[in-house]
Amino acid sequence: MLEVAGLGAAYGRVRVLNDVTLTVAAGECVTVIGANGAGKSTLLRCVAGLLRPAVGRVSFDGVEVTGLGAEKLVRRGMALVPEGRMLFGPMTVAENLRLGAYCRGRAAAMQTAEDLARVHGLFPVLAERASQPAATLSGGEQQMLAVGRALMSRPRLLLLDEPSLGLAPKVITGIFAALDELRRAGLTILLVEQDARLALRHADRGYVMRTGRVALTGPAADLAANDDVRLIYLGAWHGRDSTL
Repeated sequence: MLEVAGLGAAYGRVRVLNDVTLTVAAGECVTVIGANGAGKSTLLRCVAGLLRPAVGRVSFDGVEVTGLGAEKLVRRGMALVPEGRMLFGPMTVAENLRLGAYCRGRAAAMQTAEDLARVHGLFPVLAERASQPAATLSGGEQQMLAVGRALMSRPRLLLLDEPSLGLAPKVITGIFAALDELRRAGLTILLVEQDARLALRHADRGYVMRTGRVALTGPAADLAANDDVRLIYLGAWHGRDSTL
């Protein structure tokens, strides 16, 4: 469903991505892990149409979409849950969710109730807070709303940027349980996550990034058992030299 080939990106003169290549098959959950500054969020921005890559190619569902704007990619079936949630704070929970379906135009009118029911089934608290301004929600509720808003566009590929950041363990468990349910229903997921242990537990495959490049890739279980990944990214560092 997604193919990234030889991608390079920069902010001004600062090169952030170098020759990044990855694939995501339909129905997979693929994670990208790595330390702060590894280029994970920049990669998602390029895929989602928020940053034009300097070189390389992005293909979605067999069609090259390199440099295509975010609004066009959403209409094609790709949705991003950005780091920091980026909600419309003064607007209510219900209004934020309805905005998620805006790109579908008139076709969404008959399906909005069905989509809302699906989101409320995943995150019941959003139904309880429907008339509440988004800015007044807790951090965990805001993250649920950000995911729910993305789902209202009926994506076939869901991109998530650091969904566990700053959240309590119980809230994280609930959000990832919802993501597991979505994957079982056939949604394809590309997950950027700094918590490598969490990400690899929920993904099928993974890519480890370091200083703008892919350093390792493989099945999630293999990466979780890899000595270098365990030492550097899973909290077991004891000063040993690494090939990563």
